[in-house]
Amino acid sequence: MTSSSTPASGAPRPPGHRRPLRRLTARGRREEHRVATPLELFFDLCFVVAIAQAGIQLVHAVAESHAGQGILDYAMVFFAIWWAWMNFTWFASAYDNDDILYRVVTLVQIAGVLVLAAGISRAFESREYVAVLLGYVIMRLALVTQWLRVARSSEGPERRMALRYAGGVLLCQAGWVGLVLLPEDARPWLFLVMAILEMCVPPFAEREHPTSWHPHHIAERYGLFTIIVLGETIAAATVAVKTGIDENDALGDVLPIAAGGLLIIFAAWWIYFVVPIHGHLRSNRQAFLWGYGHYVVFASAAAIGAGLEVAVEQTVGKAHISTLAASAAVTLPTALYLLTVWALHSRYFKVGITQQLVLPTTALLVICCTFLGDWAVLVAGIVTAVAVVTGETLTATRSARGHGTTAETPVA
Repeated sequence: MTSSSTPASGAPRPPGHRRPLRRLTARGRREEHRVATPLELFFDLCFVVAIAQAGIQLVHAVAESHAGQGILDYAMVFFAIWWAWMNFTWFASAYDNDDILYRVVTLVQIAGVLVLAAGISRAFESREYVAVLLGYVIMRLALVTQWLRVARSSEGPERRMALRYAGGVLLCQAGWVGLVLLPEDARPWLFLVMAILEMCVPPFAEREHPTSWHPHHIAERYGLFTIIVLGETIAAATVAVKTGIDENDALGDVLPIAAGGLLIIFAAWWIYFVVPIHGHLRSNRQAFLWGYGHYVVFASAAAIGAGLEVAVEQTVGKAHISTLAASAAVTLPTALYLLTVWALHSRYFKVGITQQLVLPTTALLVICCTFLGDWAVLVAGIVTAVAVVTGETLTATRSARGHGTTAETPVA
């Protein structure tokens, strides 16, 4: 996940000139017109199945007054989903040669995430991680295969880097077996240790030779996955509202939640995509911080949808929790999303204290909305919408005054 000047030896060629199997060599960091491939888009879409399952189980846990355990399980399962997606994404940005074997191995990784998704409900309900672990093993062994192909196609520092990746992934995978062997009380601690070790593998592997990831391609891939997660959030909220109307004839009760939720999701999209983040991804340190930080961005975005479902269920009497708890299920992940996007994206494009305070202040106000009872979600939605308007107004005002901020450097 660092910069490199490796030539574009793996750049795409017309289909008629391609060989079915080719060496898995690095692509160029400055390759022009680099965009997400249909295989990458398919890969992302299949991962949403697992995210949806995790969201459903989080809803059930919170609605049944087991929020603490539900959040812990959600954090663990979501890490497995996110980490497998992120490893593939950065690998593909550097080494996608689109030959037959690369495609087949990627499809095997997709099969792994579907197995993982099938085991999520048992992981939440009975702390049984066998299926989750099996799916993770499939995904990770497929990734090891890709790194071994790189090692075979390269030499010197690059070959050592590839072998370090393969060895590190295998060692970490052995550690994850503890999730099915250790007592239940010890599993959260094992998860914490293994998560840290997993995130240490890339900087260790690339300390001598960086991979040639493409800034525009990486920014697009993360942006597309953000869209997919927000889309899943809208879908989950829509189903919850429809169920509330069909089963309880509660249109008037759920309408404020639906309107507020829609405003929150629209604002979440706007705030994320208002900045051209690829220009910030220039060094190894920036790339690791930005890439790892998206665990919180993706997890909180998906949790907003789960929170909206909880709020609807509480409103129609299906969730036996307080209005305060149901409101917090929406406002807390929303505030976390706003703060994380500000830390990773927006603060690099803001000028002056006023612009810097827009998103942190909005996050604080959203948390305060938790205490507004039945109107909490609607007011939180209005607050996030006002934040977008405020940011755009500050941008336009500064641009009009000639203070150096243009439409290409937004600050919302």
